Amino acid sequence: MIVVAGVDGSPAARRVVEAAAEQARWRGARLHVVHVAYVPVVYSDVPMDLSEFVESERQAVWSSIGQMIDALGIEVERVDLDGYPPDALVAYADEVGASLLVLGTRGRGELASLILGSTAHRAIQQANCDVLVAKEGQEQE
Repeated sequence: MIVVAGVDGSPAARRVVEAAAEQARWRGARLHVVHVAYVPVVYSDVPMDLSEFVESERQAVWSSIGQMIDALGIEVERVDLDGYPPDALVAYADEVGASLLVLGTRGRGELASLILGSTAHRAIQQANCDVLVAKEGQEQE
């Protein structure tokens, strides 16, 4: 059994890892913490190499939650993917046969989510496993 936690560079990532670790312990499951690097398509005549940007983003994400992951006391697999986050997370959850996908909310509000989209909302619609949305600011008990 596998629990997949989708993390980004937001403060909500810590809450996602907490909730996912609790679920993994409760289920006797392995925990995969997954970061998806996403660079929107930019139409330009100038070729761009964004690999340094992507690598810098990945390092920032893992350094912000790395110590927390190490202190969980359970085995955690860290995974880096590229693509559109909700689609990549759902595909990964399917690929590994996850029983649960844990995501966070950013609290952008309805208008911003309408314009920018919602990873959690799209994942809920497409996932073949259960999805837990961990709201930022709610403490574990």
